[in-house]
Amino acid sequence: MSSDPQKYSIEIQVAAIAVYAARRGMEIVRTYSDPGRSGLTIARRKGLQQLIDDVDSGRSDFDCVLVFDISRWGRFQDTDESAFYEFICRRAGISVHYCSEEFENDGSLSSVILKNLKRAGAAGFSRDLSRNTFMGQSNIVGRGYWRGGAAPYGLRRMLVDANGKRKGVLERGEQKNLKSERVVLVRGPNSEVKTVRRIFSSFVIHRKNRTKIAEELNAEGLLSPGGKRWTALTVSNLLANEIYLGHIVFNRRSMKLAGRRVDNPPEMWIRHDNAFEGIVDPRLFARTRKRLAEVANNKKETDQQLLDSLAALLRRKGRLSVHIIQAAKGVRHPAVYTNRFGSLMRAYELVGYRPDNRYRFMEIAVEIDRTICSVVDDIIINLRGRGVNASFLHELYLVTISGGLTVSVAVARAVSDGDTKSRRWEVRKLKYQKAELTLLIRMDDGNSRIRDYFLLPTAALPLTKDRKKLRVSDRLFSRMRLDSLEAVMAALYGRLRTSREECSRIGALPLAKQNENATFPTSFGKLSQIPEQATNRSARKSGGARH
Repeated sequence: MSSDPQKYSIEIQVAAIAVYAARRGMEIVRTYSDPGRSGLTIARRKGLQQLIDDVDSGRSDFDCVLVFDISRWGRFQDTDESAFYEFICRRAGISVHYCSEEFENDGSLSSVILKNLKRAGAAGFSRDLSRNTFMGQSNIVGRGYWRGGAAPYGLRRMLVDANGKRKGVLERGEQKNLKSERVVLVRGPNSEVKTVRRIFSSFVIHRKNRTKIAEELNAEGLLSPGGKRWTALTVSNLLANEIYLGHIVFNRRSMKLAGRRVDNPPEMWIRHDNAFEGIVDPRLFARTRKRLAEVANNKKETDQQLLDSLAALLRRKGRLSVHIIQAAKGVRHPAVYTNRFGSLMRAYELVGYRPDNRYRFMEIAVEIDRTICSVVDDIIINLRGRGVNASFLHELYLVTISGGLTVSVAVARAVSDGDTKSRRWEVRKLKYQKAELTLLIRMDDGNSRIRDYFLLPTAALPLTKDRKKLRVSDRLFSRMRLDSLEAVMAALYGRLRTSREECSRIGALPLAKQNENATFPTSFGKLSQIPEQATNRSARKSGGARH
């Protein structure tokens, strides 16, 4: 039974078969059924499959098969398929009875003709039903109503009466009761709407791929449509769905009578634009569609083709940069080269180009991010191994230890004006300037390896007037350097221990209870060389935050 339950419900069929068996002195020993399954194909019909398997293998313990009528055997579009399954039973010596038909299935000429007519009628009924269903759904979509099924993520189904008056939101699994009622789409919860807009922005503005977006959503515990984990496919389907513009589109794909699914050309689509208020800006959606097309085309290009187009651009312009690549026609977005070759700098090297540092803003940002994340991972693993809780806020490059101590992390890169004697180190804008401590990671002269570390109160940093950059002379670095990451950990543990002792002395508890088995070295590295005034100022500020 798949539809029309008033006539073909499982209960009605069971009752009719039981009456037929009683009148003929038969005993029903086994029942095979396929509730909720279409009769267009044997696929997913476990009941019919088991029946045929039992009969064909000789495991059957019955003499005949009772079927409600010929259409319940199956509405196969090839009428010979229905006859084939009946033949399997008769070949095994098992007769087939149709309990509600007006003829006996006795092999006579009249029964053969009637059976074939009935099988053709059952197949025709499915074709008519499919056509009428399609016309009805097309009419509903054309009028701007939702044709059925769960609402897409970020949207909800609203029940309206015949006059269009809203009656309430339908929860998952609920359906309308009256034929005169209709269903329209409305905006869902603000949290889902924000997530949808975030996905579009991440893909277009931040140039993140679909896998990365899904990973971020899953890491935050956000569930996808249907309450499952996000995947690249669910993100991709969401990005391509015009429903977020307020457009309802039907018949983009079709699968007629359990056949093969096909993609229909746009002229066959049934659509109603602006059926409801969209939740994504049309300009952002247009950029999304453009990037989806670019991603699809990029997969078809070989590495050499990408490099050839980049080399041709280099010959025309004489140099390369992110802005030059973005503005060039026929050259893929810089993110494509980063994803394909690991970094844009690697793509530059492959076409024989070495840019000046002033043109490497994006590449340097990626290198800084990679360095900070690597160091922070080691710190957090070390802390957690000693029973100390720690977390990392990537957006601010901020490490929070034991719920109270905050450490901002930055990278000091070597810069010069061409004279090695004037070598200095520069830190890009500190993302969080209210942390108690700042961990500076100093790179070597070539900015290829970590040279040493510096852990000092944020208040002691010699920031520029606009507080956008931090320039530190080599003389100042030499006063407060830590040779290794182990020395950094020793300094952090010393700071934590000092905090706990201060709390115990005044009878206060730390913000987060520490593991009693944790060990804290007493050394604070060379931070004792920080000027006394800066240290006291930081201690007063930190003390106010902790107590």
